[in-house]
Amino acid sequence: MMKKKVIYIHGFNSSPLSLKAEQTRKYLRKYYPDIEFFCPQLATTPAHAIAQLEQLIEKHCENSQCYLIGSSLGGYFASYLSDKYNFLSVLVNPAIKPYELMHDYMGEQVNPYTEEVYQVTKEHIQQLRALEHTGPTIHCQQKNNYLVMVQTGDEVLNYQQAVEKYQHCRLIVQEGGDHSFIGFDKCLATIFDFLKLD
Repeated sequence: MMKKKVIYIHGFNSSPLSLKAEQTRKYLRKYYPDIEFFCPQLATTPAHAIAQLEQLIEKHCENSQCYLIGSSLGGYFASYLSDKYNFLSVLVNPAIKPYELMHDYMGEQVNPYTEEVYQVTKEHIQQLRALEHTGPTIHCQQKNNYLVMVQTGDEVLNYQQAVEKYQHCRLIVQEGGDHSFIGFDKCLATIFDFLKLD
């Protein structure tokens, strides 16, 4: 039987210690203890973060079935990787055009989890734009590769962009909430049912 693995991809200025990452880790430990869980601390530049994730995938997923869960900017990365490797992916309040939002974060940033100080530059924006693809229409219609979860109260991202882009996919749109996706732990059973881990 092929080994199954889950890769959680955190968002901008986040970490493996984020609440959703911890909730996912604990859920897997309780209900799917045989499934290996990865949640790397991503590099601050998009190009390095993607290279890091691709190395992880190529090292651990060659003879395994891998699944992706991505939050916010991590959802943008997960969409790119799902398209490249044909993985099932769950996107939680995913960023759709993060290169537009990054203009508001130019200059010095401090990751609140790691306390790493770094600069967001025009190069970050260019690297994010280079990862954009036209949309997962074919995969959604033929293979249903995506479960997309958004909350209308997201104060950081326009949830309607995700609804439009992933309109052919399985969508969960919850009224209210916020960018952190309130009640994420209550959705874990639905997430892993979609990923077909059993």
